[in-house]
Amino acid sequence: CERMEMQTGIMKNEPSKAVVGAWLRLMRAQQSALLKIERTLREAKLPPLAWYDVLLELDRAGEKGLRPVELERQMLLAQSNISRLIDRIEAAGYLERRPCDEDGRGQIVVITGAGRDMRKRIWPVYAEAINRAVGARVSEREASSLSELLAKLLENT
Repeated sequence: CERMEMQTGIMKNEPSKAVVGAWLRLMRAQQSALLKIERTLREAKLPPLAWYDVLLELDRAGEKGLRPVELERQMLLAQSNISRLIDRIEAAGYLERRPCDEDGRGQIVVITGAGRDMRKRIWPVYAEAINRAVGARVSEREASSLSELLAKLLENT
């Protein structure tokens, strides 16, 4: 049996052509959509998409803010990347760091009023870019099906 698998080029854990095709298209679709959205934000002279994501998470957290490690987890970024990102957004005045009451060495990151305003300025441009990248290409029914399929990939992560 193993010899037969070797001859056909299929190992036990090797993904099927359909799975590989889905993976490649998923990655290419994500990259294409993100490039278009980033270009749209840049043309509108707005901060990059990562800034919006940070500001959104901090806005959702409210006055209690988030520790950088919590932000890192929610955004799936490396610690060094989130630190530099927080530094840049703080320098622009859109967030501030506060000492953590529970841990004297730790910090809490909190959105500022200017950060909330910027997030609100970015959203309409971002929303329109999402519509052009996805909404204009698939029906509502297809978008719903795609969302359900992608949710399966996110289960237990």
